[in-house]
Amino acid sequence: MDDRSNTIAGWVLAGGIVALGLSIVTGMYFHPEAPEKEGFAVVAEAAGEAGGAAAVPIATLLATADIAKGEAVFKKCAACHTINQGGANGIGPNLWASMGKPHGHVPGFAYSDALKSVPGNWDWEGMDKWLANPKKYAPGTKMTFAGLGNPEERANLILYLNAQGSNLPLPTPPAAEAPAADAAAADAAAADAATGEAGAAPATDAAAAAAAPAAAK
Repeated sequence: MDDRSNTIAGWVLAGGIVALGLSIVTGMYFHPEAPEKEGFAVVAEAAGEAGGAAAVPIATLLATADIAKGEAVFKKCAACHTINQGGANGIGPNLWASMGKPHGHVPGFAYSDALKSVPGNWDWEGMDKWLANPKKYAPGTKMTFAGLGNPEERANLILYLNAQGSNLPLPTPPAAEAPAADAAAADAAAADAATGEAGAAPATDAAAAAAAPAAAK
């Protein structure tokens, strides 16, 4: 019995040695190589990182906004808000003449403390930020709307809101202010140049008069 056990153990040991040898030899002839061209790398880039396009000011977008398109965008808000004069409050307050009014101005509506604590009135930039991300504009607000990510849609909607009883004058686009500043600077430079030329003329005339007698001699 012992001889048989020894024989089995010997065969097992021999099999292990053979398997190990085959593994070594196979590894010498067959080995994986890295592909010549790597696969596509997936790079996640967050919006607003360096190198991204700068945000267009709301004043610039409002200059080309469309009220009719804004009315169409308002359909996304109609489930919670009315906007007609004297309209009832729904899940959200009635929005008639809301532009230019303080935050939380509708009597009887239970605004969140977060929104009521925001200082100032509903101005152009504030409404743009609110529509883009309500929870960021007023952390803790009860507003569940995620926001409008498209700046043009926000501008169209704000223009429509303003036309419903507010009628605030549109803000001046920054691009329109720059040429005026450049023109003023150019006028100032021209005036300085003219003053310098006027001051140089008498000195030139005096030099010419002094040179005349010397030439006569």
